[in-house]
Amino acid sequence: MEHAIVIILSAVILDWLLGDPRWLPHPVVWIGRLITSLEKRIRLLVPDERLGGVCLLVLTVAATSGTAYAVVKGAYAIRPFFGHAVSVILSWTCLAARSLHRESGMVAQALVAGDLPAARTNLSYIVGRDTANLDEPEIWRGTVETVAENTSDGVIAPLFFLILGGPVAALAYKAVNTLDSMVGYKNERHLHFGWASARFDDLANWLPARLTGLLMVLIAPLLGFSGRGAWRIMRRDGRNHSSPNSGMPEAAAAGALGVRLGGTNVYFGKPVEKPAIGDPLLPLDASAWRGAVRLMYGAEALLVILWLMVELLRKFTL
Repeated sequence: MEHAIVIILSAVILDWLLGDPRWLPHPVVWIGRLITSLEKRIRLLVPDERLGGVCLLVLTVAATSGTAYAVVKGAYAIRPFFGHAVSVILSWTCLAARSLHRESGMVAQALVAGDLPAARTNLSYIVGRDTANLDEPEIWRGTVETVAENTSDGVIAPLFFLILGGPVAALAYKAVNTLDSMVGYKNERHLHFGWASARFDDLANWLPARLTGLLMVLIAPLLGFSGRGAWRIMRRDGRNHSSPNSGMPEAAAAGALGVRLGGTNVYFGKPVEKPAIGDPLLPLDASAWRGAVRLMYGAEALLVILWLMVELLRKFTL
């Protein structure tokens, strides 16, 4: 237990301080290359697209988790300290709080400076919607939505799986998440081939998304936001989203901050109307973005604290 605590705490602190250093090879990059390579081969070998998509899912997750297990096991076989260090590094790469803060901050910085073209370009790096014609309020909306949604996908969910099964489980989750981001689209190419990856990602994120919303509800009053509003809007609007999971953290954040999310997004030139989430009590601006970032860090810190309390309770009662 002590080793797990040190490893996970070290990973969280490194993520908060450094994010994803450019010099550190990131496992998600290798997972992405694996998916691209496997997709090409599976499409040639398996004519049925749904079956091929299942094969892609199984092979990607198995290869990722198997490689992670072998690397960690091999490192411990060399020396325990080396095994701990490798576990910390792998765990660190699974967390994305600092990177999400930094990337969304580039959008916010450009908006505050009045540079709409730069803000649109920076936003395009972190969202799937078309950003070329967005005005300032819509850019703020996209930024806040991205921070809120990815608080679950990029922070709480991987930390949740780290707690459950260490870096092997967390990297297996990252493989599922990367599959969804690469082949989980409802377009002609991936509608059937990416179905298994998209559905499995929904399953993997079901509990973490709701945990994220609850953590936001609990931490909001301590950060000066509305816990009651977060709870009310999460219950009312948490299902106002095409994803069965993304609406939960978005609704909790919207309620805590007193803003309205949702509306019309454009994807590949086609407008898509999304239901409203939250009430427009306050404007979507730099304060809303800063609030979303604070909720992200607060939710992660609260999960760490609650986990430590459970571990200490187990230690002194067993």
